[in-house]
Formats: sequence, C-alpha cells, structure tokens
Amino acid sequence: QPHLVESGGGLVQPGGSLRLSCAAPGFTLSYYGLGWFRQAPGKEREGVSCISSDGLNTNYADSVKGRFAISRDLEKNTVYLEMNSLKPEDTGVYYCAVTPIVGTPLEAEEYDYWGRGTQVTVSS
Repeated sequence: QPHLVESGGGLVQPGGSLRLSCAAPGFTLSYYGLGWFRQAPGKEREGVSCISSDGLNTNYADSVKGRFAISRDLEKNTVYLEMNSLKPEDTGVYYCAVTPIVGTPLEAEEYDYWGRGTQVTVSS
C-alpha cells in the first residue's frame, strides 16, 4: 500500500501561486494515474486534476482550467500541481490519490489510495 505525502500548501493572497507536490516513498507512481482532489469545509470532496500513468493525458475541473497545471517527474517519483491566479474559493484541503484506471478520471471512487492532505488557504 503506497504512502502518499502531499506538501506545498499554505496561506496565499488572492491572485497568488502555490505548487503542491505528491511523493510516494518506496512506491513507483509511474504505473498509476494520479489525481488531485480538494475539500472545503462543509463541502464534498471534488476532483481538481489528474494525469495518466504515462503523463500524456491530463484532465481538469472547469473551475481550475487555465489556472492549474498538473505534471509528473518520473525520475523524482513525484507529481505536482501548479496553482496560479488563486481565488478564495480554491481554499481547502488538497489530497493526492492514485488510480489503476486507464484514463483521467476525476471521480473519487476511481481512486484507491490517498494521502492525508495539505491545507491551502487563499485569503487577503
């Protein structure tokens, strides 16, 4: 069972940027699709972005298209989520998760293993 570790969260002003990382020590991420999800207080967890195992295909929620970019570094066994032009509504706990599904699903039920999350707060 992989141990996923998210990092890079924090407090940022509206319009700012953050880069989240998801690492999996001792587990090869390259065989799996990787997704980023977020959950705001009082709201359901939602899919933000995902990348296929080969890194060739990506998918984004409409709310983040054009602002967020997902990528993976196979050598570092890490997946990143670059977040730009952040808005207060981007606030939440961000989780990474892995899926054996071929493709780029944004549904949480398609993912098997999850990290513990990193807090992102967008506020002035």
